[in-house]
Parts: sequence; structure tokens; C-alpha cells
Amino acid sequence: MKLYNVLLMSVLAGVLSACYVVPIENGSRVVQTSASTGATTVATPQTMTLQARLYPSNEVAQRTGAAQATVAINQSGHGTFTSYIGGEQFTGDATRALNSRSGKANGASASGRYINCEYTMNSNTVGMGTCKMSTGATYSMHVAQ
Repeated sequence: MKLYNVLLMSVLAGVLSACYVVPIENGSRVVQTSASTGATTVATPQTMTLQARLYPSNEVAQRTGAAQATVAINQSGHGTFTSYIGGEQFTGDATRALNSRSGKANGASASGRYINCEYTMNSNTVGMGTCKMSTGATYSMHVAQ
């Protein structure tokens, strides 16, 4: 049994020795090179795209009605935020701390208006939060994949 464990650990060490991490702009990627063939495989961080529905929660927001938003966030905790409210497009960033359920998403429009959202994920694909616009409009945010 001891010989089996030693062989298993040797094989595992050999396989893992061909992996290393190379820093890139938006996080890290794993590059695995086969020692025998020289072939390289690259894996980049996965991005999870979540759809959000924004429901008016005050009179100012009721003037434009419900809205849609998209939060695309990768495993390093950074991503993009896009929303269409009252025919106006808002784009910006989304962040979530690693191993955290809470996140923030902010966007601005060409007119200079902006929106700030805070949300908490109840699971990997479902969450809720609130958004506030520079106009004073507030929204209840429902997130789903």
C-alpha cells in the first residue's frame, strides 16, 4: 500500500508541475504545457452573466417604469454593468469581493446621469438588491441567471 501511495504522489507531482499561472490584464489564466509535446492549453476566468429586473420603488422611478439590466462578472470579482432605463443606456462596472455574496454595480449615461446598485446573491444564480439614480429614482433589483 505504501508503494502505491508513493507512485500516486509521484504521478500527481509530475502532472501538477506542468501548470503555472501567468498574470494578464483582467485577472489570471492557467497555462498548462505538456512536457512531452510542448503543446499549450489556456483557460481564462469564466464570466457569469446575470439578468436583473429593476422595479420602481418611488414616484420618480414610476415615471419611467420597470427596466432591464445585465451584470456580467468573472471569477476574479470584476465585470460589467449595463442597463436601459427610460430609453437611456447606462454602462459601467460591477464588482463582488471574492467569496462574498454582496456586490455593487454602477453605470453612467451619455447625458451624465448615473445609477448605483447594491445587491446580495441568495444563491449562485438568484439575488436581490436596490438601485438609486442621480435623478432620485429608486428601484428594487431582482437578479437571476
